[in-house]
Amino acid sequence: MRKNPDIDSSGDARPAGSVSIKFWGVRGSIPSPGLDTIYYGGNTSCIEVRAGSDIIVLDAGSGVRRLGLSLMEEFKDRPIQLSLLITHTHWDHIQGFPFFLPAYDPKNKVTIYGYEGASQGLLDTFSGQMERPYFPVSLRQMPGHLVVRELREMDFKLNQVAVRAKVLNHPGVCTGYRLFTPGGSICYLPDVELCQRLRGLGQGGGTATAEDQSMVEFIRDSEVLIVDSQYDAAEYEKHIGWGHSCMEDSVAFAMRANVKRLFLFHHDPDHTDRQVRDMEARARQIAAGQGSGMVIEATREGCEFTLDSKAGAAG
Repeated sequence: MRKNPDIDSSGDARPAGSVSIKFWGVRGSIPSPGLDTIYYGGNTSCIEVRAGSDIIVLDAGSGVRRLGLSLMEEFKDRPIQLSLLITHTHWDHIQGFPFFLPAYDPKNKVTIYGYEGASQGLLDTFSGQMERPYFPVSLRQMPGHLVVRELREMDFKLNQVAVRAKVLNHPGVCTGYRLFTPGGSICYLPDVELCQRLRGLGQGGGTATAEDQSMVEFIRDSEVLIVDSQYDAAEYEKHIGWGHSCMEDSVAFAMRANVKRLFLFHHDPDHTDRQVRDMEARARQIAAGQGSGMVIEATREGCEFTLDSKAGAAG
């Protein structure tokens, strides 16, 4: 670890090993504002990771709009440089980007990373949602310095953070990411249908068993796992093949991999705060019943926490 601190965006000393995570959008499928979703939030997928002076944004759902406003207020006249990792180009993971204010300032640099999410490629997919008659400003008219990098390798690096990607069981091209930070590994699997319940329902067979183990190894011993937990077990049986998991499978999956902290993510747009809270409580009961000390939380917009650099970052 470097001895000298970086300088954070507010001008204060930020230790080189400092790692923080903030949730800006935690809902799946479609934004769901309303009185019943106030506590956990109704914006779709967007997470901010700070590792020293590096800013990494995971997905650009509707939550990225508020992130952009926050960054502009924080940086004021200073340039912003950030990396945006896209898991896939379903609307709930890119729909907020046209409203991402830092992309409209020429002094800022936004580098978008992702694997091919449509036949015409990542750039055309981002451009397409901003074409008329869908949006009044095209991607090319955004005055910010935008760079789109379509990834080919499954291992790459973003400044001081090494990243490993894995293709997920979800319709279309979808990838999960594991970030190796000074505070430990952060695994982000927002849209995935875990195979273990498919196998129990008589589907997938040996292929599902092999994929189970491959997924477990991908997240093994991670400090943080943020994973698709859209349904409960009863709901899942009505949504087999939709590309999403149930809370019960997510808990079992995390325990098998010795995850330290599990975040239930991609809340169903029809789930109220009470339903999400009940799922969180049941998840904790399941883990405790198995003697697991894993910390479990349902993701909530505005929630922010820091990882202790003593956790280390092995890749």
